[in-house]
Order: sequence, then C-alpha cells, then structure tokens
Amino acid sequence: MDELGEDFVFINHDDAVADIASSKPAGHLRDISDFIDSISQELWQVNKTIHDNPELGYEEFIAHETLTKFMSSKQGWKVTPSAYGLATAWVAVYDSGKKGPVVSFNVEMDALDGIGHACGHNLIATASVAGGLAVGEIIKKGGLGGKVVLFGTPAEEGGGGKIKLLEAGAYKDYKVDINLLSHPGIVRNHAYMRTSAYTAFRAEYAGRAAHAAASPWLGINALDALVTAYNAVSVLRQQTMAGDVVQGHISDGGLRPNIIHAYAAGNFVVRADTQARLGELKRKVEACFEAGATATGATLTITHTQSYMDHVPNRLLADKYRVHFNGLGPEEPIPDNPALEEIEGRTMASTDQGNISYAMPSLNVGFAIPAGKGGAGPHSPDFAEAAGTRVAFENCLRVGKAMAAVAVDVLGDGELLERVKREWKEDIKQKTAWV
Repeated sequence: MDELGEDFVFINHDDAVADIASSKPAGHLRDISDFIDSISQELWQVNKTIHDNPELGYEEFIAHETLTKFMSSKQGWKVTPSAYGLATAWVAVYDSGKKGPVVSFNVEMDALDGIGHACGHNLIATASVAGGLAVGEIIKKGGLGGKVVLFGTPAEEGGGGKIKLLEAGAYKDYKVDINLLSHPGIVRNHAYMRTSAYTAFRAEYAGRAAHAAASPWLGINALDALVTAYNAVSVLRQQTMAGDVVQGHISDGGLRPNIIHAYAAGNFVVRADTQARLGELKRKVEACFEAGATATGATLTITHTQSYMDHVPNRLLADKYRVHFNGLGPEEPIPDNPALEEIEGRTMASTDQGNISYAMPSLNVGFAIPAGKGGAGPHSPDFAEAAGTRVAFENCLRVGKAMAAVAVDVLGDGELLERVKREWKEDIKQKTAWV
C-alpha cells in the first residue's frame, strides 16, 4: 500500500473496537463508575433478592420491601412506599434544594407466572437503582441543581403499572423532565429501542343452548361464532403488513359435545409498529369477530383489557448514552450508526414504557446478557436463569452507569434539555398526526 498517497488513512474495524473497549471513563462518568463500583456488593444483594423471589404484577411485596428499605438507608433520599394507591409502587427522591431539571428512572419489579424473572426485571431494577443513586451522589458532590426521582413501577407484564402512575399524576407531581429505563436480552447492546403498540381484548359470544342431536335448529352456536372469527383472523393475516401481529386463544369453548354451545370466549392481542397502524389493524380484527356474530346469530361482546403505546426513543438522549456506554469500555460497543440502531433496536414486544414516551422524553436502552441454554431469550425459563448470573448483573451495572451519565448531562446542560424536549415534541406530533 506504499504507493497510495499520504492523504489516505486506513482504520481496521477490529482495532477501532479494541481501542474503545480498552478506554477508561473520564470526567463525571469516571466518578459515576467509581461510585457504583463502591456499592456493587450491596446492589448484588438487592438484585439477588428480587431475582430469587419472583412475584407477579401488583404482588411484588418482597421487591417493594427490599427496594424501599435499601433506598431509605441512603443519606439524603426521601422514600414513599405504597405510593399513589398502589401497594407495591414507590417513589424515592434526591433533591438538591436548588432549581434545576428533574431526571427520573423507572424501576420494574414483576416476574412472569411459572417461569420467574424470565424478562430480567431484577436487572432492570438494579440498573435503575444504581443509576439513580449515582446521580444523587454527583448532585451532592458536584453542586448541581435539580432532582433525581426513582419510580417503583409494578406490573409491567400486562398490568400497566406505569400507566396507572401516569394517570394518578405521579410524573406530573414531581415535574419530571426525562425518564430512563433499560431492558436485557440476547440482542446486541443498543441505545435506540422501539417497541410495538399493543392492545388486548376479550371476545365473548352469547348464543342459545339446545340439544345438538335432537333439536340443533333451536340453538345458536356461540362456539361456531368464535371459530368463524378465529378463522377470519387467520385469513386476514395474508393481507397484514410487516410489523402487524394478531395473537389469541380460546379460553371457553363450550361444555359438552352434545350441547349447542351457549357461550364461547377468547383472549386476543393485536400489535403494530405505531399507534396509527394499530388503530387500523384493530378495526379489521374486530370486523372478523363481527362476522362471526353475523354468520351465526350469536351476540358479540368485546371488552378492552389493556393497551400499551409504542415506545418513541429520544435520539439526543440515545446519542449521549452511546458515548457514555462506549466510554466504559464494553467488549461490544454500540456502533455510531443510527440506521443500524433503528434495525437492532426494533422489537415486536410491547411495554408500558411506551406510554411514558408519549408523556415525556424517554430513553429505553437494550443490553446484552449471555443467552440461556439453547440460546433462549426473554420469556423462557432458561433466560430467567441467565438473568440471575453475576455476568448479567455486571452488565446491568454498566448500563446504570451510562444512564446516570446521561442524567447528569441533562442536569448540567439546560440547552441540552431544551433540545431534547423540542425533538420529543416534534416526534410526538408526527406520531399522533394520523391517529
């Protein structure tokens, strides 16, 4: 290559990644990292207690007790247990006493029925608690104004705990400016997570019972109505778009084969990339259920049970996170490639953090932990086991450090916060224009 001109510089990608991985944190990131390292054993005990005692949504009593007791032991933190009428919700605040921004972290706690912490909420809780405590420490030592608030948010797994806190005014009461969260997986580390919009409903058909052999013409078959709707949904899938998902199961399919079924019911979920597309898809799905009623004469009742908005990530916060995360020297840095981030950060899963992102600028980052046996990802027993390992814990601490550094950036730079809010308002305006 000697014949090439001196203006050319060749960089080997592997060397560049190695340089990042070998770098050491600087500035407030170094102070944050040192502080979290100094309390890592305490955090490990908190993490292990939550992981080893999995609890379902709104029943996270051990996690609530563990976390509120831990936060209450930290100087300068004011803790409110069982907040906003929710037994397992809680709030912890570190207030500088001076005017400034309010940064916040959500702390998830619930597990999955039968398979424990198979979504890694113990790691999510630990990362947020570590990040929040570090921000409080920087406020105390660095003289920054503002507050940091931790929200203990129950029942992410279908219970919508964050939505209940939003509706109760929790985030408004504390005048929160931004909210931070993370999620483990077997994906690459990324700063730019987009989740799907989601709605769940129960469909019930009421018919009329009759003897299925002697006088079936006197009956109205509710199960036929539900099977017709189920098949219609299957046919609809041929015309759905990439990112559309319809899921369901029949929970009540009749009593005996010799009875025309007077009652049938099922639970169904519809997902799409955006709120606007979700509305369109849901109308088509509901038409399938109306077709079942029309075809059989059964009476249809649809009951909405839960909805989560898609998550709208804030790009400015994500950019800051990427820089800080890479500054901690991870083995797999996050590439500075927004187009790639859009792909790797996209998931068809849904979360009530999406609703948070429509109420304020939100950052929901993804981080890698070693896969369970057979490469199993979230919502599997093997992932629950993986979420309890020491290496998964260490990875979540790195995430907590980077999130804390983002929060400190916002506390110390009013101009950054204004830019974050302007971007958020424009993103939400575009998102809601077609709803």
